[in-house]
Amino acid sequence: MLLMPAIQRSEFALALNQVATERGVNVDVVLDTVKNAILAAYRKDHPGIEVEEYSATLNANTGEARILHKDKDVTPPGFGRIAAQTAKQVILQKIREKEKEAILSDYKVRIGTIVNGMILRFAGPNIIVDIGKTEAVMPVSEQIPNENYHLNQRLAVHLLEIREGLRGEEVIISRASNGLMEGLFKREVPEIAQGSVVIKAIAREPGHRSKVAVASNQSGIDPVGSCVGQKGVRVQAIIQEFAGIEKIDIIQWQETPKNYIAQSLSPAKDLRVEVKEEEKVAKVFVASKDLSLAIGREGNNVRLASKLTGYRIEIEEDKTKIEEPEEIKETKGSEDIRKPEDKVKEEKKAKEPKVEEVQKPAEEKKDAKEEKKEEVKAEK
Repeated sequence: MLLMPAIQRSEFALALNQVATERGVNVDVVLDTVKNAILAAYRKDHPGIEVEEYSATLNANTGEARILHKDKDVTPPGFGRIAAQTAKQVILQKIREKEKEAILSDYKVRIGTIVNGMILRFAGPNIIVDIGKTEAVMPVSEQIPNENYHLNQRLAVHLLEIREGLRGEEVIISRASNGLMEGLFKREVPEIAQGSVVIKAIAREPGHRSKVAVASNQSGIDPVGSCVGQKGVRVQAIIQEFAGIEKIDIIQWQETPKNYIAQSLSPAKDLRVEVKEEEKVAKVFVASKDLSLAIGREGNNVRLASKLTGYRIEIEEDKTKIEEPEEIKETKGSEDIRKPEDKVKEEKKAKEPKVEEVQKPAEEKKDAKEEKKEEVKAEK
């Protein structure tokens, strides 16, 4: 019976295989990279050589490295130590690269979602945020202009994209994108997460105001009520994520452009809308009392409504609606409130002579008598 000798693997081979298995790095790729690195280290010590004429070998079992020049061993004395250090650096670098690739692959799948992060540092105008397995960059363009940021601050961010930066691929996050608003609604409103309520459109001016148009896919579900929540608890949770600096208007999406435009100008009411669908222009007539509401502060309400609907909206005062004076309104309201019994009592009370009127003649007689007495005294 022929016995095969047991192959004794060195520490180098065992360590190499263990690291490769744990980190998911291909052993052959690492060995090839180490060979190239060893050759580069030899060239550094021997400038002026023709690199094409030289090659390197590496024993996968022992880790012993050799430099060959046209098949002739030209390995300098003590080169093994240099080769070992080079191999160590290359393996660690490969591990880091592989780990970064795995992390980026994980985040590539999650692009478009929201994650919680913590501010680590400020790199010039950009903010570096820890998002779990890696660090992400929030550029100035993706920050909310009037939001204050500080170290160790925790906040929700939108995974925008992965793009090439100065140090390779970088994860770009945002606080100013519509995706953050949509993600927060999905997190706070179960009906949106389940798909029974759908966000049709979002128009946003980060840090100031947002409009969200929602619609229901199931009968019996109020889309606006679902998003607002009982006593406004759901929408308030979203507003608190922006530290209360951004107002959110939730409106019901409508298929008819005329109705949709009227809804988008909320909180203004009683609007008359004329639509030119071909030109994408809408003329809206508003009562004078709602004119400032329809336009909004610095025009932000009409501007966001235009973004939301895709129509250019022109607002004019509706002069056809003439409001009744307040006095007439009050009179009408008081007549309706009084009960029939109260009316009868008031009529009886009106007919009764007033106390002042009854007492007046008696008082006048007293005054006349006193005057006569004073006249008699004066004559005497």
